[in-house]
Order: sequence, then C-alpha cells, then structure tokens
Amino acid sequence: MADATLAHISSYPIKALDAVTPDGIAVTPGGGLADDRAYGMYDDEGHINGRRTAAVHSLTASFDRDAGTVRLSAPDRPAATFDPESDRPELEAWLGEHLGMDVTLRGGRSGGHTDRAIFGNGSETGPTLVSAATLSELASWYDGIDPEEMRRRLRPNLVVEGVDAFWEERLLGSLADAVYADGGEGGDAGDTPRVRIGDVVFEGVEPIPRCVVPTHDPDTGEVDDGFRETFVQQRAETLPPWTDESTLAGNLYSATVGTHIPEGERDGELAVGDRVRLLGGT
Repeated sequence: MADATLAHISSYPIKALDAVTPDGIAVTPGGGLADDRAYGMYDDEGHINGRRTAAVHSLTASFDRDAGTVRLSAPDRPAATFDPESDRPELEAWLGEHLGMDVTLRGGRSGGHTDRAIFGNGSETGPTLVSAATLSELASWYDGIDPEEMRRRLRPNLVVEGVDAFWEERLLGSLADAVYADGGEGGDAGDTPRVRIGDVVFEGVEPIPRCVVPTHDPDTGEVDDGFRETFVQQRAETLPPWTDESTLAGNLYSATVGTHIPEGERDGELAVGDRVRLLGGT
C-alpha cells in the first residue's frame, strides 16, 4: 500500500449530468464532496436520469465552480448558461424542453442527491470509491470499452491507483446498515473497515449495485446488449479472495464501494496524489 495514491476526483454538481474533475476538493459538513450531487432533476414520477430517458446522454454540461454556473448544450439546441439558484426557472425550462419532461431542479447540501440519500435514509452521503485496476479489469470484459469509458459509466467519485483490482471491497465489513443488503441480515459485527486518503478517514459502508445506466454508452445512450450478463458472469469468475457473493449483498452486478466520512473528518480536503492507506478493521 506504500505506493497507493488518489489518482482521480469526480464531482457531479447535477446528478446524472457531467462531472467536474478537479485536482483537489473539500469535504462538506454533510460528509460529501463539494458540489457533488448538490442538485437533482425530478418530475412527478421521481428522479430523472439515464434510466428514465436516454435523452440525458445527449446533454453536455460544463460547470464553472468559481461562478457557480452550468453551461448546457445538446444537438440542435443553442447552448445556454445558468445559475442554478438565480436562473432556476429558466434552467428547468431548458432541461424540460430537451428531456420532454416537466423538470423540477431540487437543490440542497452537497451529497443531498446521492443514490444513498434518495433511496436510503437520507443521512449517508459519502463518496464512492474504486481502484484504477478495477476499472481496467471491468473494461477488459468488453470490446470497445476502455478504463476511462468504464469510469464514466460507473461514475465513481474517487479512483485509487497502485492497488489490486477490487481492492476497494476490502472496505466491506458489516452490512448491518447497508441500504442495499436486503434488510441487512447476515452482516458480521466488528470494527468498521477504514481507509485514510491524505488526512481524511473514510469508513466502508456497502457495495454499490448497478442499475441500467452503465449498460448505456455514456455519449450516445445506446444500450450494450448483454452488458449485465457479461458483468455478472465475469464477476463470479474473478472474485478476489477477500470478496464473496455475501460481501456484495448477494448481488454480483455490483462495483465501487460507498463510504462514510465520520463527522470529525469533515473539515479536510482531498487532492490528486494523496497517499492512500488501509487502517483498522481490514
């Protein structure tokens, strides 16, 4: 682990849209990363993402973190720049016209629109973590998908290099509080697995099951037939010694690990190049 470092940071200011990839980022008081999933798109049926409509994939969003604005563009539509706070009605109208939906943009503290916040108890907003070797291994299962595209399909926050494929699953301990663990039965008691990245400590929480979004080409929205089936088959054949199906809450269609940043660690910052070290409970 001496050579393990943080290789990549992604934050997604509007959930389901493009990322910003800063060299450094602050941890928020809510336990998320600055700007990450600060806003989400909704209609009467719930959260809007690529699972709801392929039109999301033809949207290009670029964010100016200093100005607090987003520039949106799409084929056959003029680009426009909005402040999500002061220009929210205009932003919602632009998105609604493109998506063909009645869009409401909900904003909150950073992390307020992560999957765990939406589908769980709303209190766990920590970043998702994966190794660069995992992305390379997953990409190798498919023709025409490289590690960078796999990262864009899975949309993790933090990528660690210098460790083995599926290293992040060493952080999976008790599933007693896991949102995706079918009620959390069968988790082992014990110390929470932890990792230190720079000066910030993260606790492993749970594996992240994948929805249909990774089956879509992130640029075109086209569905790769057989993506899920290949994924599940290959995961079963390549499980590392520290992972079994129970570690993944019974779902082999899982990749990346959800984390929790303890309250005492939420005044820190992360930077590409930070040293990564496993701590107790692993």
